[in-house]
Amino acid sequence: MVGLPNISTAVSRIVATTQNGLEVIRMGGLETGTEPAPFTIVETEKMFRLRRYFPDDPGDNAPHIILIPPMMVSANVYDVTEQNGAVSVLHRYGIIPWVVDFGSPDHEVGGMERTLTDHVVAISRVVDLVRRVVGHDVHLAGYSQGGMFAYQTAAYRRAEGLASIITYGSPVDITAAMPLGIPANLVVPGVEFLGDRFFSNVWVPSWLARTGFQLADPVKTARSRIDFLRRLHDRDALLPREDQRRFIEQEGWVAWSGPAVAELLRQFVVHNRMVSGGFVIDGEVVSMTDITCPVLAFVGETDDIGQPVAVRGIQRAAPDADVYETPVPAGHFGLVVGSTAGRLSWPTTAEWILWRDGRGPKPQTTAPMDASAATGSGISWANRLTYGVGQVAGAGTAVSKELIDAVSSIQRTATAVASESVRTVPRLLRLGQIQPSTRISLGKLMSENERRTPHNELFLFENRVLTHEQVNTRIDYVVAGLISCGIRPGEHIGVLMHTRPSALVVVAALSRLGAVAVILASGDDLPEMLKLSDTHSIITDPTHLDVASAASDRVLVLGGGSPDARVIERADGERVVDMEQIDPESVRMPVWYRRDPGLAGDLAFILFTKTQGRIAKWAITNHRFAMSAFGAAAAAGLSNRDTVYCLPPLHHASGLLTTLGATVVGRSRIALSNGIDPETFAFEVRHYGVTVVSYTWSMLADILRGETFDPAQLSTVRLFMGSGLSTGLWTEIDDVLPKARILEFFATADGSTILANVDGTKVGSMGRALPETNSVRIAAYDPETEQLLVDGDTGFIREADVGEVGMLVAHAAQRFGSNGLVLRDVFRPHDRWEVAGSLFRADADGDLWFVGSSQNVIRTAHGIAYPVPIQQALSQVAAVDQVAVYGVGEPGTQVAVAVISLRAGSSSVTPTALRVGLGELSSDERPDLIWVVDEMPRSESFRVITSGFVAAGIPKPGARVWYRDGEGRYRRYTAKAAKSVDWSSRTPHAAAQAPE
Repeated sequence: MVGLPNISTAVSRIVATTQNGLEVIRMGGLETGTEPAPFTIVETEKMFRLRRYFPDDPGDNAPHIILIPPMMVSANVYDVTEQNGAVSVLHRYGIIPWVVDFGSPDHEVGGMERTLTDHVVAISRVVDLVRRVVGHDVHLAGYSQGGMFAYQTAAYRRAEGLASIITYGSPVDITAAMPLGIPANLVVPGVEFLGDRFFSNVWVPSWLARTGFQLADPVKTARSRIDFLRRLHDRDALLPREDQRRFIEQEGWVAWSGPAVAELLRQFVVHNRMVSGGFVIDGEVVSMTDITCPVLAFVGETDDIGQPVAVRGIQRAAPDADVYETPVPAGHFGLVVGSTAGRLSWPTTAEWILWRDGRGPKPQTTAPMDASAATGSGISWANRLTYGVGQVAGAGTAVSKELIDAVSSIQRTATAVASESVRTVPRLLRLGQIQPSTRISLGKLMSENERRTPHNELFLFENRVLTHEQVNTRIDYVVAGLISCGIRPGEHIGVLMHTRPSALVVVAALSRLGAVAVILASGDDLPEMLKLSDTHSIITDPTHLDVASAASDRVLVLGGGSPDARVIERADGERVVDMEQIDPESVRMPVWYRRDPGLAGDLAFILFTKTQGRIAKWAITNHRFAMSAFGAAAAAGLSNRDTVYCLPPLHHASGLLTTLGATVVGRSRIALSNGIDPETFAFEVRHYGVTVVSYTWSMLADILRGETFDPAQLSTVRLFMGSGLSTGLWTEIDDVLPKARILEFFATADGSTILANVDGTKVGSMGRALPETNSVRIAAYDPETEQLLVDGDTGFIREADVGEVGMLVAHAAQRFGSNGLVLRDVFRPHDRWEVAGSLFRADADGDLWFVGSSQNVIRTAHGIAYPVPIQQALSQVAAVDQVAVYGVGEPGTQVAVAVISLRAGSSSVTPTALRVGLGELSSDERPDLIWVVDEMPRSESFRVITSGFVAAGIPKPGARVWYRDGEGRYRRYTAKAAKSVDWSSRTPHAAAQAPE
């Protein structure tokens, strides 16, 4: 009889299990008797239905919050359990909740074509709707990807109308800590492939979304199901969590739109643009730096999907916002659903809203986000164990992580090399395979990019975005306009425009047509440029119309946006043609037109240089353009993940060849600036998500030395690339931006020589010739006779020794024409070398150091002085801003003059500081005079203009001029000293020896 109760209990348990099991099979779960919170649909649009919860509560003067679900989760996530659901808890605190319901895309008209932009624009629309109803700013909140939407919407709106943003497990710096701790370098390539090739063409059904979420923690999922089955007999124990279980395992998931997922992966995983900035919403460039309202981020301490490090990335991404955080001892789903959410997340949210609205104190669990916490690689394993993650799951994942880390450690170098090779090797191989008959040109490269990625962004300018497809369509329209104006292949056409999208389109259109783009600069030399290049027509923008019309009898005007009254008034269809009025669709394309006909040996561009007041023409073939473009792209490691900030003017070789050309080859985005001032620079770098900054000469000096400069604003920049950077400024950049690399190029304007200091370790060096470009040597050279030196034993030109200054020569390939002086039989029989006129020396490692042009050598009475080493040495003196060095007088008795200007805040510089700065130069290599001036004029490319100083001759004696005495010391250049110095012999008389 003792066993009867046990038998009865067992039977009852079996019966209860059977009954409950049948109910689960038939109904999908147990009937809990709970009722969802009341709501009404207040607005229905194509993208959403807007729920207003507790419609019977008028909510007069109450705070209002808009809740956003993730794309793959039902809007009911905020009302899963009756007592602990978000909407119910918030309403108990007197807050009116609104929920955006995107529905299930597979059941909505056009749902499977929804994009990321559609979601953000829809949420922005909801904010406007709710604000109009309630009459004041609202709080915007979102879980997981819904929180990412909240951030993106806030940035898109510039935080207008938002009292605060609240997010739950929403990653920002996604690549800082990928889900499950998988290294980003293993994930990103695959994600990029999936985004471009898979998700852009398919959609993700709800069952797959559910499965993916469960696979993120398979042990926990299995344990939960086993626990449910073990308790299936105990209905009372299961009911409190039944609504939550049914939501997670069945009802809570909706389909994903493929295009939206693809865009999310591309912009925010592959390019990580929530941190870097420069993501695109509805054709506008958007940056998280535009968020200025307060932010509260809930951080799941055991969240394997929205990892703490990734969530805390909001602090760096939105530096102008007050960012707070609340740590929650929960995983990803537990942040918003369940007992922990009901006890901590939602009450804290309510207290936050009341505090921000001035209705209560700050929540005790909320504190300003700790910057030091936003580092690391993922959640700690101690947190996993402390807050209930199973030992098996912890151990299993730990083993996986150790294996991944081991593999990553072993292959780190190989992976880095391989990833670089994927980009650089094909480029260099293609460059090496170019023959004279190979079709290669700027226009063709842009056509190829359009075929590969038509919808990727190409130009960012004035908050506008132009895709490869849009730009190429515009290029084709301009080609039609050029043909209607009578422009033919091979014709030389001047381009006088600011560096804007329209200018780049014009240059590409001329290339696509097969004409030669003559890149002009405004100024007194314009007529001579036109004469040297045999150019009779100019394409210009409205800004340069007057200058162009004064120099040429035929001007074609393009760009400027809306119709310009000046252009309309002056356009007569003959001397001045408004190309914006030409309808490209009505232009009949001639039979001879062939798209992108340019061959490697064809002339593509003409640039100009000015040396000692003389203008020189540099002709650039398509091959030499390609050599510069491919070489620079390979050296810089440019890819479609980069946004290149194009600062140099188009008429400078760095602007055309190593910026525009390299960016097109790298398929990177090109951000064009509205002005080179510190404020604009800092804003645009953050706004566009700039990763690479191009420069020329002293272009960066005013920015880095400005009073408002903040190095943190340039945290996304990985590389500065350009030419003409002084060693002083180079050193400053290394000091204030140690994570950014400097890639200094030296390229002759015709492209015969391309050098690059790739590793950046030798400040001031020009490095070596880029692979697959013309190899170079330094030929021994006598600057006095201006002749190359012959080896007496062989009769060939002698190669300069280590440290010896000589003439740089570039190997001239037989199959390509050369524009400069080409010598044969130089170092061995039948070789061909092109002489560029640049003087260099090589160090023991083979790295090259530029000392100046052969035309700028200063021949003094005491020997040869090279201007560049003097400039570089003086640029490193702390008080010095700009430097220029030139010679005055006749060769043999020239006076070496160094003109310097001082930095803001520096009123003077001491002779001792100048002498110490020149310490590495021998006495005879130093300048004879150092002249301090208030201001130094600079060209559009920020190179110091010395013509005015040269014309002035030897500076007059004064308090701001020093001369070098016979012992190498610098003394005040007084009237007495001026009378005592014999510049022809360069020996000061005794009267000049006394210190001043």
